[in-house]
Amino acid sequence: MLGKTANGLFWMYRYLERAENTARLIETGQRIALTRLTDGDGEWVSVLQSAGALEAFQAENDSVTKEAAIDWLLRSRSNASSVLSCIEAARQNARMVRTALTGEVWEAVNATYMKSREVLARKVSERDLPAVLGAIRQQTALVRGMTHGTMLRNEIYDFARIGTFLERADNTARILDVKYYVLLPSASSVGTSLDNVQWETILRSVSARGGFRMEYGAGGGPREITEFLVLDRRMPRSLAFCVGKMRDNLRYLHKGKRTPLPSLKQVDQLERLYLSHDIAAVFEFGLHECIQQILDHLGQIARQIEIDFRFYE
Repeated sequence: MLGKTANGLFWMYRYLERAENTARLIETGQRIALTRLTDGDGEWVSVLQSAGALEAFQAENDSVTKEAAIDWLLRSRSNASSVLSCIEAARQNARMVRTALTGEVWEAVNATYMKSREVLARKVSERDLPAVLGAIRQQTALVRGMTHGTMLRNEIYDFARIGTFLERADNTARILDVKYYVLLPSASSVGTSLDNVQWETILRSVSARGGFRMEYGAGGGPREITEFLVLDRRMPRSLAFCVGKMRDNLRYLHKGKRTPLPSLKQVDQLERLYLSHDIAAVFEFGLHECIQQILDHLGQIARQIEIDFRFYE
């Protein structure tokens, strides 16, 4: 397989995952804004910051409002990470690697592209927002389902999975960090009903509420939620789960080669340094500091993976 094909698969699935994650993030912002007693527009600063889009948004807009933030995240052509931009980029990459995909996967990607163009053709009203976000999540899930159901478990599948889980880990880390470091209006809110509602919303944003309740019942608090989203290897969007899957797929690609892929070494290092301890050690180190270092490592891994894929044969 050519490195160009590997890179196209990697980015196709990264963009699809990013589109879904952005839709989830908008829904999270919408829910958290409802818990505010004051004007909810200020809430969207933290949402934009979580998406890594605040600086670009401020360069194009005079102030942060709910309507402007949602439109920027959903459909702005000036935002390369908007849902619409990501789905268009995913389809473009899918066209480049068309021969590496099954017909079912290509049709699902194309259907996702057509549906997103339809529902995002104009600014989305608050009344229609839940249905639009649901449609986006449903379409990206369709691509994921067709991938699992029709693709051979070979190197093509490995590249797709690595892109998916790298992007997913980055998203979970950003959401956690924004909650812990940015979201609360003051330290006095820690442990209050406002704090608990926001943690509950974070669980919902990564589809973890049901699994968390199965594991902890109604008694789990912020500490248990953090452990669930960082260290629980059974939870499909936890950092430990995502990094573990990246490691596994990189090892499949490495099989039969004499020297380990540099990116595999970096993933092993990330797992050993930050995801092999208990939650007490994470809090002792500092959750914000830990998450920031994990994000830095994920960025380095992403760059190294692209270098490794460039020379993949």
